[in-house]
Amino acid sequence: MQNFRESILALITETSANLPSDVRCAISKAIDSEDPSSQAGLAMSTISVNIDMAVDNVSPICQDTGMPTFFIHTPRGVDQLLMKKEIEEAVAEASKTGKLRPNAVDAITGKNSGNNLGCHFPVIHFEPWEKDEIEVRLILKGGGCENKNIQYSLPMEIAGLGSASRDLDGVRKCLLHAVYQAQGQGCSPGFIGVGIGGDRTSGFDLAKQQLFRRIDDRNPDSELDLLEQEILEKANTMEIGPMGFGGKATLLGCKIGKSHRVPASFYVSVAYNCWAYRRLGVLLDPQTGSIAGWQYRDSDEIKRMARGEGIPLTGREVTLKAPVTEAEIRSLKVGDMVLIDGAMHTGRDAFHHYIMHHDLPESVDIDGGVLFHCGPVVLKNPDGSYRVTAAGPTTSSREEPYQADVIKKLGLRAVIGKGGMGPKTLQGLKDHGAVYLNAIGGAAQYYARCIEKVTGVDFLEEMGVPEAMWHLEVKGFPAIVTMDAHGNSLHSLVDEDSFRKLGKFSGQ
Repeated sequence: MQNFRESILALITETSANLPSDVRCAISKAIDSEDPSSQAGLAMSTISVNIDMAVDNVSPICQDTGMPTFFIHTPRGVDQLLMKKEIEEAVAEASKTGKLRPNAVDAITGKNSGNNLGCHFPVIHFEPWEKDEIEVRLILKGGGCENKNIQYSLPMEIAGLGSASRDLDGVRKCLLHAVYQAQGQGCSPGFIGVGIGGDRTSGFDLAKQQLFRRIDDRNPDSELDLLEQEILEKANTMEIGPMGFGGKATLLGCKIGKSHRVPASFYVSVAYNCWAYRRLGVLLDPQTGSIAGWQYRDSDEIKRMARGEGIPLTGREVTLKAPVTEAEIRSLKVGDMVLIDGAMHTGRDAFHHYIMHHDLPESVDIDGGVLFHCGPVVLKNPDGSYRVTAAGPTTSSREEPYQADVIKKLGLRAVIGKGGMGPKTLQGLKDHGAVYLNAIGGAAQYYARCIEKVTGVDFLEEMGVPEAMWHLEVKGFPAIVTMDAHGNSLHSLVDEDSFRKLGKFSGQ
């Protein structure tokens, strides 16, 4: 198996940078469904450009490469201990070269290992089979969509849908609610894998395994096949749309599996996956470890996805350059497109928690500045400087407990993220003269090209690459105002509208 490690490295690299054929087809259909001039259409255009850029740059489609999860079938006589060791070596190498973002942190301290290795990290599932070849399948599922996974225990009351019993109608209500609750925070349009039955652990495992089914397959269970088609149809009538902006494309795939359960429990487990649906597989020669064939690759797949230039400039964009004045911010309203030039700073979970209890270093002054909810992929140059190779927005809702206070303390004028934020932040924007800007989730290559240089970094040693405060110089960084300084929120409007539409399915 002298080539096994290199084969796994190739699988990781390809999975991170190149979407499978069936996903490309589903996204292409979603692009066709949206008005190109709408916010949903602009989001899909940006996604399509980003997909091509990732292939061209051999870099992550989305900066969040998640917790690498391998499902492996092996014939008799294969050394699984050796395979595990070489998978870990390949993961560490891919982390070093920027194909994976270093995501493994200690559960309690948050200390980043720096190489995606740690306790139960990466996840590797081995299962024997009767075939002679080795099958290795990999899924890279980012934290934003992983956080929108949800599990239901029937019977129960479901908001907007009423009573859900232990039957297929109860399951149907669970799945429609699962799509609704993801909104734009899970980087819609998305896909769901569903596990009916099992226990709390095996149910989620079954749900995630459903994500390895092809989007265009049909469920061999006729009842589940009908349910899959029904959920796909009804979910899109909620018009949550790309990034939660509203639109026709909300759900692109629904795959359901079932497992025996104990009489006391009836779990419905849902694994939500974003549009950056990164899963591939390889078949390996058991003697050499060489790749004998790829899975999820079609000879007639769509090679180039771009339909336009992403977010085209119209001349009506508002350019913001820090320090931004309150007057500039108060003049903006929901729906405005902005372009950011100059200084930008990243700050995620660890940063927000830290700044609630400490001050910034004296050398850092971001009064009137722009904070980007982003955990970039960053590589070090030979001269000691840094370069960003992937930099899309992270889900902002995690910072809701802190954001209004951080805006006030640091004098921020703009916060960039995805999925929107809640009422406390909305009030903070109004009180302190700031706006929330929604960037296109997952478009890590699209935004990385707007970053001209890294001017500095703080908290790198303490927090690790994704959580550190990176200081950037950007040019023409596009985003959409979705929460303004006048108390208006596009996210609240779409949530309220989709909830009303969800309620129409309560008696069906």
